[in-house]
Amino acid sequence: MFFGVEARKGEKVSRCVELTVGKETVVTPFFVICGRNEGPILAITAGIHGTEYASIEAALRLGRMLQAEEIHGTIAVLPIANMPSFKKRTIYVGPYDHKNLNRVFPGNEKGTFSEALAFNIFHELIEKANYYIDLHGGDIIEALTPFVIYSLSGDREVDQGSLSMAESFGIERVVTSNISGSTIYAASRAGIPSILAEAGGQGIWGEETVDIHLKGVKRILGLLGMMGEKPDRHPAKVFPFPWLYSEHDGVFYPYVSIGDKVSPGQKVGSVCDYFGKELQPAISPTDGIVLFLVTSLAINKGDPLLGIGG
Repeated sequence: MFFGVEARKGEKVSRCVELTVGKETVVTPFFVICGRNEGPILAITAGIHGTEYASIEAALRLGRMLQAEEIHGTIAVLPIANMPSFKKRTIYVGPYDHKNLNRVFPGNEKGTFSEALAFNIFHELIEKANYYIDLHGGDIIEALTPFVIYSLSGDREVDQGSLSMAESFGIERVVTSNISGSTIYAASRAGIPSILAEAGGQGIWGEETVDIHLKGVKRILGLLGMMGEKPDRHPAKVFPFPWLYSEHDGVFYPYVSIGDKVSPGQKVGSVCDYFGKELQPAISPTDGIVLFLVTSLAINKGDPLLGIGG
């Protein structure tokens, strides 16, 4: 049972659920597809960041199209995890407490809105699964080239399961990230193999990027023996994923584009004041590929500028 919703074998349930978050009630769509045959439980979320539209649209389509008669096991899909952010079109943070939902998992039942929402999602959905996929895409102010992230928990079996999912998703670039408070950080430390897939960005949800998510999830279903054939797995060279952050309020001028190769010590952008004085040169700490890039002229202290992977 997830969020009070239970599906019997061979049954699909599609309905809005009410999530109690402190004194607030969040109403959001939810799908549970319970196959007629035994199999694992897979949880899928999207919309942790409410304006990452390609991933949200992909999750909505998955919930609509998957049918119980074709599934082994159970799939639970929460396509718009952060409904307040989706409705208000807020970037990175939620409208109630201005916190990044993907930095507060597994949450705090007595905490702020985002912390309480994370607690609800983690304990009512993610923690009940054997495997977990979190679908993302660049936010309204981010351009990116598709990549998959998994978190290293230190548990060899869990980490191997996460790597297998990452290598099977069908996106070439795989990176590791151990950002405390993220969905996959919390899930992996709860013993759940998990990945976070990124495709899309800048408020656009074109068919090409939606399709990346759809095909990737279907490949994972094949990997787990839940639907279709087992996909080809291409062992990936896994890279770290360093980010650069702004140390000032001002304007940001990038000197690179997504997909560009960069080298250690290369100047990849500049944070300036409103009169053109450079406040911070953005210097690459490593070699690799620019995987995401903030495209907003406005920049705030603490905002990410770009991320570099393999």
